[in-house]
Amino acid sequence: MQLRYNYRAYPDAAQRRALASAFGCARVVWNDCLRDRREAHAAGLPYVKSAELSRLRIKGRRQGRRVGVPRYKSKKDSRQSIRLNANAFSLQDDGTVYVAKVGNLKAKWSRRLPAAPTSVTVTKDSSGRYFLSFVVDTEPDVLPRLETDAGLDLGLSAFAVLSDGSRIDSPRFLRRAEKKLKRLQRELSRKVKGSKNRAKARIKVARQHAKVADRRRDFHHKASTQIIRDNQAVYVEDLAVSGLGRTRLAKSVHDAGWSAFVGMLEYKAVKHGRTFAKVDRLFPSSQVCSACGFRDGPKPLHVREWTCGECGTLHDRDHNASRNVLFEGRRIVAAGRAETPNACGAPVRRARVPAQRVEAGSHRKGQTTPAGIPGLQAREHVNLR
Repeated sequence: MQLRYNYRAYPDAAQRRALASAFGCARVVWNDCLRDRREAHAAGLPYVKSAELSRLRIKGRRQGRRVGVPRYKSKKDSRQSIRLNANAFSLQDDGTVYVAKVGNLKAKWSRRLPAAPTSVTVTKDSSGRYFLSFVVDTEPDVLPRLETDAGLDLGLSAFAVLSDGSRIDSPRFLRRAEKKLKRLQRELSRKVKGSKNRAKARIKVARQHAKVADRRRDFHHKASTQIIRDNQAVYVEDLAVSGLGRTRLAKSVHDAGWSAFVGMLEYKAVKHGRTFAKVDRLFPSSQVCSACGFRDGPKPLHVREWTCGECGTLHDRDHNASRNVLFEGRRIVAAGRAETPNACGAPVRRARVPAQRVEAGSHRKGQTTPAGIPGLQAREHVNLR
């Protein structure tokens, strides 16, 4: 499986200029190739062959949601990046990373890479931070087998309620930072467009948003790792996040970051030999009594407790839903519709797990990782905390 490790980089002034030039070159090549394909398509000519690009077209032949056609890149984009193969970079003994035509970049390391990286993506985000994202091919790190499993009910009042009754409180990172964000955005709106003061104010806003995103990601990693370590099987409801993001609860839904959290659970389950399954979003987890199975009908969101009309059991809405998700997940696994480990801990049907793309921004054999780097402090993209 592929993992991505993300490390903060600190280029000097000359290296920042060289990276800006590299970003521009990559952007020009991308736009030229995309223009050729669009022109060929408009003229009715055969599509310019590119196996990777054609799989991402709007024909919908890839897994997951349908995607639109590729878009042109601009130097005004909030994020700039360039991806290099193993021939264009190398890891040095002094802890720096040599990038062709840029030089030795200082990096802040937190852990060694488990294997030689196959590629690196150099990224500059909207707040002016630079990152090095390495893609590494590794074998699953199977954890000792457990007898416990868990169903999760994701929500807003509590971030997650487990089937054993434990709760994970919702930290609401964006809500807590709103006061400062509003002040910074007011200051930005008062600056003259095109001025240096406006550019400085924009960076302040971007840095505050980056802090919120970093805190949320850190919370997701810690919570997902703990759940995977404590349970042999994890079941979660497949929520329609894109639909909920268009309701009056949109800000709270996006602040929770359910999709990113579920994605972490999924790839960590594969990495550690755990079972993971999604329960269909149409499954009535909040309507069925987890004690007797009686379906008591839909209930508005303000109803947090209800009594079963058949057996008289008093239910907490979220705990009852998580128990129903657990039972349905077990049924899905028993029917053979989920990724399950065999007796040796390896998945029976090994699904390809690509490197995660939310942090580093890379769409996907180099030298070995330098051993004994002093002050090894960086951040693994798929950080298993």
